[in-house]
Amino acid sequence: MSDAPKAAVAVDAPSGSNDYPLSRVPQSARYGWFQVAVQRFGQISALSQFLLGSALGFTMTFWSSFWAITLGAVILELFMIFVGFIGVKEGLNTSVLARWVGFGSAGSAVIGLILAISLIGWFGIQSGVSAAGLNALMPFLPGWAWALIFGLLVTAVVLKGFLGMQWVANVTVPVFIVLVGWAVIAELNKHSISQLMSEAPPGEPMPFLGGVTLVAGSFIAGAVITPDMTRYNRTRADVVKQTVVGITLGEYAVGLSGVLLAHAVKSADINNIIMSSVGWVGIVVIVFGTLKINDWNLYSGGLGIVNFIDTVFHKKVSRPLITGIIGVIGTVLAAFGILNYFTGFLSLLSVTFPPIVGIILAEYFVVKKWRPALEATRQSGALPETAPTWVPATLVIWLVSSLIAQFVPWGLGAINAVVAAFLLYLIAGKANLLKSVGQSPTEQAREPAAGPAVV
Repeated sequence: MSDAPKAAVAVDAPSGSNDYPLSRVPQSARYGWFQVAVQRFGQISALSQFLLGSALGFTMTFWSSFWAITLGAVILELFMIFVGFIGVKEGLNTSVLARWVGFGSAGSAVIGLILAISLIGWFGIQSGVSAAGLNALMPFLPGWAWALIFGLLVTAVVLKGFLGMQWVANVTVPVFIVLVGWAVIAELNKHSISQLMSEAPPGEPMPFLGGVTLVAGSFIAGAVITPDMTRYNRTRADVVKQTVVGITLGEYAVGLSGVLLAHAVKSADINNIIMSSVGWVGIVVIVFGTLKINDWNLYSGGLGIVNFIDTVFHKKVSRPLITGIIGVIGTVLAAFGILNYFTGFLSLLSVTFPPIVGIILAEYFVVKKWRPALEATRQSGALPETAPTWVPATLVIWLVSSLIAQFVPWGLGAINAVVAAFLLYLIAGKANLLKSVGQSPTEQAREPAAGPAVV
């Protein structure tokens, strides 16, 4: 591959809401930090954080939960900031970026597929959660019908891409915050705050490290897909501000609210907690909270499938088209409850995410074997003409680190996997084991130039 920059070609020029699934996002299409921070806060402050907080509050004291959230949030922020730096600098989503951060084209296709399966699965399951709430509030429609309505609504939002999701965040996030505040105040007015903060957990106690693992590990997939969001930032400072504000407010405002409510209601069931606090309005909280994380589940899942099809079949497909297809599939599976049988599989799949973070950070910031290829083409807005096809050593490191996350009983599983992958990749780099098998042409090398650079 030539070191000379290649003029960017319009193989992935924006078409409506296509959102650059296979190319760099140009500066002209990026957003201010606060706009992206609203999306990040909406993603972090979603129903999942309420569930996390209630799980901690049911099994830990308030102050143990506070420090578990603090340590877990700091770990997540560090991972997300540094992975986010790569996204803002290269303007690429995770699935495409993976080609030049240690995984190669074939490895990036595997990452895209795993991410897509996991995210689409959780999209469907969380659609089912919202459907159950809507059915409880408005039983004139069965749960499966509400699952269809909710899933298709989220799909319609994601069809519009980042801009559509931004509009939804601008509406749902403020409403969600107000309703959460209402739920907390309404329930806590019935109790002594000081007593809730000092009493023993209502459930079986969980060790402190278990709580930290729960916090840090619960959103590790979010660290992996951080470039999907930060490629729309303008500077590294924007990444820091959006991450610190979004995660800190999300973890503390929503997570600690869940902790206190779990102590007050003596339950870890989020539906019981919310409904007992504000009645039917609680369903709105659940629906809005699920909507803002579910759109990102579907969005990043779609990007992963687009990269998979391009890499494996050399076919460029429309991101909105793929989003629509997988959205409908996930919605139908949710409506019939099929995905509930796969939660164990999806949880097992999640152990593959932490090592990806360690490998990306080790390659991009320390080893830098393929980073020069990105640097040579960054200014022109193009992609490198080729990418390594397979990097066998990376796949071995990925597997070993995933097994560490799953089976090593001490420490923090997700963190163990990130650190193991980081160190093993450094060792492989020093030992010159990072050999690529084959070279794959990228989209821009496969197609003739179609116009001026998109910069």
